Amino acid sequence: MKLSSSHTWCAADLGVVPYPDAWDLQLRLVEARAQGRLTQDILLFLEHPPVFTLGRRGGRENLLVPEDVLGQSGIHIVQVERGGNITYHGPGQLVVYPIVHLPSFGLGVVDMVGRLEEVMIRTCAAWDVPAERNALNRGAWVRLKKIGSIGIAVRRGVSFHGLALNVNLDLKPFCWIQPCGLEGVGVTSIQAEARHPVDIADVKRVMRTQVEAVFQTRLETTALQELLALLYPSSDAPALSSQIPPNLPFPKEGIPPLWKRGVGGDF
Repeated sequence: MKLSSSHTWCAADLGVVPYPDAWDLQLRLVEARAQGRLTQDILLFLEHPPVFTLGRRGGRENLLVPEDVLGQSGIHIVQVERGGNITYHGPGQLVVYPIVHLPSFGLGVVDMVGRLEEVMIRTCAAWDVPAERNALNRGAWVRLKKIGSIGIAVRRGVSFHGLALNVNLDLKPFCWIQPCGLEGVGVTSIQAEARHPVDIADVKRVMRTQVEAVFQTRLETTALQELLALLYPSSDAPALSSQIPPNLPFPKEGIPPLWKRGVGGDF
């Protein structure tokens, strides 16, 4: 795999990935990119099993049901270092994590967020869904319904976390929260607005095209094993950890995740 141009990004389609595994992989990639061991920027395309995440602003106060109700539904709550408040991820929602060294690409944080919004808006337009920005909150909106969320973090100049675009997911879990901490707003999806079945694979293909247009870059398809080979070129790549902070009952196998090794700080 030839990775020579700064305007070529790796794009890895990871399928459905448990949140702790995706979080751990992001942190590994961020560390490698910040240290210069990884010279290419990377986009991770994936979906998550059901999970609520809290950003730096918190968000437990925006839960509308007791936490034991979530536990009975098998949905965990995870505190992470991205911006924003509480949100939900689940199958049928397209998540994109950009591991991008912003200074090398000449991007600031606000510009990065704006371009991610533009990618979602253009992607929705392919299904005649009139998404737009809203002064209430960053992301993509259809009237007073949020269709796409953004929450990023930047560590040593490298972005991670990213966007989540609702394609055809079950919207019921959003009824259990005030999305992004906002009262009186709804949540929708491309499929709900288009009023016909929408395949997430089709949305992914359109979004790849829009990323290339908005960021003026080229995406080169990269398999997970190729990413791990870039991270660990001289040894066997270790299995991804399935750990997150110990108050949550995830498996405790694999090597220690980077959150436990105190990698850097925000911004």
